[in-house]
Parts: sequence; structure tokens; C-alpha cells
Amino acid sequence: MTILKFEDILAWQKAQDLAVEIYKIFGSIKDYGFKDQICRAVVSISNNIAEGFDRSSSAEFVRFLYISLASCGEVKSMLYLSEKLNYTTNAQSKILLEQTSEVHKMTRGLITHIKKQQK
Repeated sequence: MTILKFEDILAWQKAQDLAVEIYKIFGSIKDYGFKDQICRAVVSISNNIAEGFDRSSSAEFVRFLYISLASCGEVKSMLYLSEKLNYTTNAQSKILLEQTSEVHKMTRGLITHIKKQQK
């Protein structure tokens, strides 16, 4: 199946869902620096998938997918910190970490798929 628009990419859809959850949970915290950083990182995940998809080559798409993976790592790191700072409960962190890991795995799978097609 050929994907014709980035909105059809499951990793992008899940990354958007994750961003909504992050915004809901961190929207009211008073640590504006922390909130700004985690929100920027989570939005970067889906934005890089979209931007890479609309680039001119598969190699460029893969490059942006790697940036998306890095943003997943940043979100995960901040989620661990959020629990230590009592911005999230253990249960909230666990759910968000699972969602982030799912997006990471899907994005990694997309990279693998694209690289195989390039051969």
C-alpha cells in the first residue's frame, strides 16, 4: 500500500495523540520552562514525520524520521524527570512512556521499511 499523505501514517497519528495527552497533563503546571520543553519535543515528533514525508526523497524522509526518534527520546527523558519532580504520577508516567515507546517503535519500523525499499 502506498501512502499518499502524511496523515495516513500511523506513527504520525499516534504521535499526535501523544501530543494531546502531554498538553492535557502538563498544560497547568507552573514550571513554564519544563512545560515548554516537553511540549516542543512532543510536537516535534509528528511535525518531523510530516515534514520528512513531504521532502523530495526517501533519504530525506528517513533523515527526518531519525529526528523524530530523537524527539521521542527527549520526551521519554522528560517524562522520567516529571515523575521525579512530582509533575506526574507513576501511573501517568507509565502510560505516557508506553505511548512514546509505541511511537518510537512505529517510526523505527517505518525507517526500516523505507531503507529496504531503497535497496
